[in-house]
Amino acid sequence: MVVLFIVASAINYPWEVLQMPLYTGQGDWLTFARHCLLPSLGDGVILEIIFLCGVIVFGSASWADRPGLTGYAVMLGLGAVISVAVEWGAVHVLDRWSYAPGMPLWPGVDVGLVPVLQMLVLPPIAFALTARWLRQ
Repeated sequence: MVVLFIVASAINYPWEVLQMPLYTGQGDWLTFARHCLLPSLGDGVILEIIFLCGVIVFGSASWADRPGLTGYAVMLGLGAVISVAVEWGAVHVLDRWSYAPGMPLWPGVDVGLVPVLQMLVLPPIAFALTARWLRQ
């Protein structure tokens, strides 16, 4: 699980930096870079949660090595639900951040599409890289 956290945090960091202009009041690029460290660690925790839910569903930690169609469905479904919940809560309940005009919004849910896509695109990559690292 430590390897997954490291890999997940590392690959989420560049995504966090690149999407920062889609949020308001973030400052310059150096501020972006510093600010993105904590969210990328949070993304690592989200992937740990996805992994643990998969362990519960499949009854084995090896589910993530070769997830198959059902494993990818678990990954993507949980990634979507968690990211929508985090974004919606942070924007509409806790007022932790807000979107710049350039952020595309998910219609009807009113959350940023880019952070939701992050949790659809990066988890399969993180799980594959982790499995490869652990095989070596």
